[in-house]
Amino acid sequence: MVMVQAFDRIVAGVVDLPSAAQQYAQLLGVPPYQPPELEGVKEQVWFGLGNTVMQLERSALGENRIQGLVLATPDAGAVAERYTNPLGLELALCDGSATAQFREAQPQAADLRVDHLVLRTADAPACIALFSENLGIRLALDKTAPQWGGRMLFFRAGKLTLEVIESRKEATASNTFWGIAYQCQDVDQSTQRLSQAGVLLSGIRDGRKPGTRVATLKSHDLGIPSLLLEPAT
Repeated sequence: MVMVQAFDRIVAGVVDLPSAAQQYAQLLGVPPYQPPELEGVKEQVWFGLGNTVMQLERSALGENRIQGLVLATPDAGAVAERYTNPLGLELALCDGSATAQFREAQPQAADLRVDHLVLRTADAPACIALFSENLGIRLALDKTAPQWGGRMLFFRAGKLTLEVIESRKEATASNTFWGIAYQCQDVDQSTQRLSQAGVLLSGIRDGRKPGTRVATLKSHDLGIPSLLLEPAT
C-alpha cells in the first residue's frame, strides 16, 4: 500500500494558460511560477498556498476544470508519475521535493489556503478502497447527508481535505473533480482585498457548518465552482 502524506498539487487544466495565470495571480496575490525542471515537458505554472500548490496547465479539452491530483509519498521519485486507478482519475505520485524547493524560493499566498476539494462520484465504496486502502489517506468522516447530495466522505492529509460526494441520482456519471474551497482567517479582510484586486464575489453568508462564514467567487475562478471559507472560531 502507498502511504500518501500530503496533497502535493491540485492540477487544473485550462484552455488559455496566460489568461488563467493572470486571473489566479490576482486571486492569490502572488505571481505565477514555471518550474525550470519542467520546461519543455508541458506548459504549466505553479501557485503556492499554505498547504498545497495549484498547478495550471494547458489543456486541449476545450474547458477549464480541475483535472487531477499529485500526491506526495516518500516512496516515489522527484518527478510525478501517473498512478493508474480503477476510478479513472488523473492521479500522480511524487516525493514532494520539487514543491519543497519551490516553497523555499517563491512567495506563497498570504491569506488563502485550500480548505477542501470536492470530488463527485457514484461509487463511494470504490473511493474508500482507492484513497484509504490503496493510498493510505485517512478517512476522517463517512456520513449520509441527503440535504447536501447524498453520502459524504472526507479524506484528510497534510491539512487539506478531499470531500467526496456520492449521489445515486448520478449513478451513470463518471468520477469528477468538481469544486474547491479556499480557507481564509478573516473573510471580511479577504473579500476586501479581492474586491480591490478586481475579483467579483457574492455577499458574505453563513456556511453549512455552524460558525463558518463563506462567500462565492463570481470571477477569477476559471469557471470552477470556488468558495471562500472562514472557519468557525
